Amino acid sequence: MQCERIWSLVLAGGEGSRLRALTTLPSGTSIPKQFCSFISERTLLEEAVTRAKAFTPPAQTCVVVAADHRRWWAPPLAGLPKENVIAQPCNRGTAIGILYPLLHILARDPQSRLVILPSDHYVRDEETLQRAVRAAAELLDQGSGAPILLGLEPEEPDPELGYIVPGEPGIDGGSIRRFVEKPPAHMASQIIIEGGLWNAFIIVTTGQGLLELFEQRYPQILRQMRSAVATLAREPASAHNLQRWYARLPQIDFSRDVLEASSASLRVVRVPPCGWSDLGTPKRIADTLRRLEPFEFHTPRASSTGAPLNLARQFAELAQQRLPWRDSQDSRYFGPHSHSIVAGGLPLTSYTTRDTPLTSLTMRREQTSSSS
Repeated sequence: MQCERIWSLVLAGGEGSRLRALTTLPSGTSIPKQFCSFISERTLLEEAVTRAKAFTPPAQTCVVVAADHRRWWAPPLAGLPKENVIAQPCNRGTAIGILYPLLHILARDPQSRLVILPSDHYVRDEETLQRAVRAAAELLDQGSGAPILLGLEPEEPDPELGYIVPGEPGIDGGSIRRFVEKPPAHMASQIIIEGGLWNAFIIVTTGQGLLELFEQRYPQILRQMRSAVATLAREPASAHNLQRWYARLPQIDFSRDVLEASSASLRVVRVPPCGWSDLGTPKRIADTLRRLEPFEFHTPRASSTGAPLNLARQFAELAQQRLPWRDSQDSRYFGPHSHSIVAGGLPLTSYTTRDTPLTSLTMRREQTSSSS
């Protein structure tokens, strides 16, 4: 990978609405999950920025955020150049959340290549994912520059995930026959038999190749966005005009409204299982915790001040209280049988630290070593 042309774009502007039962404080404030931790003391956003830095230096590592989330993103992103933290005036869907920072990056480097990474995912085996990203970048150089999606080999049929069904292989990865979003369980099993892959929403692309997708689907919005970004660069005081215009934009979903409509222009690279999870629902959190070993946990103590909200701890506390989940299809994870949920082979509600006994989930590496 030629680092001088590779940029990382970490997507951190989402609201995390599907996990609000876990991420809402007693005050009623809901913290988007990218600003929460999972099995370490670092937030998922910090983990994602570290992931991005495996491919790009800080000067070419960008993060798109929402302006009204500043209290959560400003401290962890303080180490990045100021111009690399690109704040949207408001959230208008994932497509706008990619187009806006893309135009900022292209203004600085018209020949840029990008690795696009979500900020709120967990990856157990980072090295496997890194190898796949590098392989995709090499294929990008050999092919037409069309965007390449990373498709993960499924570890199980999961009806809560999106799938990519590959077509014929080529020198720049396989073609894509179709996308399938959150199919029923029986259909997910059939898709896997057909060679279907989990869609991790990780993309390796040239900046211009990605821009062409927007040109094909939303040319008017692209022209307006170009003008708005150029005006903002010349006249920073015009930010209030951008905010008013931004609020009038439609909500556009990048997967559904851009990728699915452009599947013939896309490629896919297969990624071996790497312990990936989008942590999108309580079920995904429970499934991920079950697969981990005790030594892999390092969550902060319950009394830690300034520590980010921890998803594993929150999940365990709700499980112990046996609180009903708002979505009936997930009630079994917080319902009467929640005591059977285990992580690293141990029940979530009985796993405590050496230092501070808790009825919730607090796991540390030193506990494992002291008990062995």
